[in-house]
Amino acid sequence: MLETVSLDQIRTFVTVADAGSFRAGAKRLSRVQSAVSHAIANLEADLSVQLFDRSGHRPVLTPEGQALLVNARDILLRVDTLRARARGLGEGVELELSLTVDTLFPLTKVGAALREMHAAYPSVAIRLAVAPLGGPVAALLEQRSTLAIRVGEDFRDPRIALEALSSIEMVAVIASHHALAQATAETIGLPELADHLQIVQSDPTSLSEGRSFGVLSPQIVRVTTQDTKHALIVAGLGWGRLPFWQVERDLKEGRLTRLNTTALGRNAQVVSEAYLAHRVDQPLGPAARAFSVALRRLATATAD
Repeated sequence: MLETVSLDQIRTFVTVADAGSFRAGAKRLSRVQSAVSHAIANLEADLSVQLFDRSGHRPVLTPEGQALLVNARDILLRVDTLRARARGLGEGVELELSLTVDTLFPLTKVGAALREMHAAYPSVAIRLAVAPLGGPVAALLEQRSTLAIRVGEDFRDPRIALEALSSIEMVAVIASHHALAQATAETIGLPELADHLQIVQSDPTSLSEGRSFGVLSPQIVRVTTQDTKHALIVAGLGWGRLPFWQVERDLKEGRLTRLNTTALGRNAQVVSEAYLAHRVDQPLGPAARAFSVALRRLATATAD
């Protein structure tokens, strides 16, 4: 009967499904394999459904098992969220606030929010990292950070809660002395862009493996930091997208110019959303909550 199903059985089911075998699942759970097999068998009996086909070398989810796995994950996610909220209500001030920030988000706003948090909680240590693309999400999933700021709609994960902060304007730019800036055509098309080097940011994580983001030219230079990308574009090596806050002064003073193309957004500009993120199963302490409140206020003011 369903009343006899336990959270431990559900967690064992999900772990075995993720691990690919009873032996690997038992290792992840630090249990003997027989105990894991017994828990799965009991769950199947309680549900009156066979979750795994055991006829082959490795257990394979049955169609019923695949369907119920979705519900099992949802149950665990909701329970973990409940536990995290309860722990957060009962815990005191944290010893450290760890934060990973997307390279596309302005650190001046992060610094201002951290200053407000530190004034209220001076005993809390701060650990700040800056990472591109999948870096902020990976830091949360690997529990290296309590909070993260990420930009864009990629790398969504049901284990991570998101709260929109502000818009980040991304501008396609080129050095003013580069050949693309001197192009006489009315607008630059994709063939012309492909004839020149594109400076792109590389992802230090495996989350984007097999994927590319905004790569239009077969000639690319991959860099590991946003500052490097900016410096190479200013130097005239190639073109690329950079956040408007980073290039605003360069555009005003003539070092950079917007690419004269409609292939990269109207006025060579696209808008991405910035989000404040945290794991749903990790409670936020008072310092993290204070930082979040300050950052939301500052980001909203910036957006206005």
